[in-house]
Amino acid sequence: MTQALYAEDAYLRSAPAELAAVTETGHLVLRASLFCPAGGGQPGDKGALHLADRTVTIIDCVKGEAGSIELVPAPDQVLPAPGAGGSQTLDWPRRHQLMRMHTALHLLSVVLPFPVTGGAIGAEKSRLDFNMPEAPEDKAQIEAALNALIAADHPVSERWISEAELDANPGLVKTISVAPPRGVGRIRLVQIGAAEAPVDLQPCGGTHVRRTGEIGPVVLGKIEKKGRQNRRVSITLAP
Repeated sequence: MTQALYAEDAYLRSAPAELAAVTETGHLVLRASLFCPAGGGQPGDKGALHLADRTVTIIDCVKGEAGSIELVPAPDQVLPAPGAGGSQTLDWPRRHQLMRMHTALHLLSVVLPFPVTGGAIGAEKSRLDFNMPEAPEDKAQIEAALNALIAADHPVSERWISEAELDANPGLVKTISVAPPRGVGRIRLVQIGAAEAPVDLQPCGGTHVRRTGEIGPVVLGKIEKKGRQNRRVSITLAP
């Protein structure tokens, strides 16, 4: 199992690295990873490894077997052998954009309190799909409400509950299509707002900013019809 440094501190940009294994597909497994794997609509991190006097460009990060995290190197690179040591660095500007977007989508699910049927997080544009038969009449009002939550600069924190606690509180899960990961006995919750009166609380394994004010203003895009009852709502970060 790879130690998930990104889950301990999402703001780490570089760290020591030790190569534990190279998979049959040429993916690299570190003993501890800054890189967050793709999952829950959030794409995998990019960056670089500096091992054995060479730099390996990382173009993606995915979940492997038995809790491992696999880094996907760019094609046609000479890979170091297992045991090589050095350092790892993130493409931090991209990661930080994803963190801002991810937290903004959690707030969007507060402004639009409908079941979430899908979503995708991107550095430039992100979206959520809702089980929402009718499109909202006032798009400007939704954008204003979302930006008000962001500007309130709510703290963003995490805590863990057991799988049994989640089963006893099924309303915490907003997504219809994606279930929280199970099998390790506990579930990570991301909380926005004060503990006594959270703005949002839901299972999530991704990376987030520390306070909502760090997101900055967002712009609501098109509200598209995707099926009989599904509406897609997109956002971008304001310039």
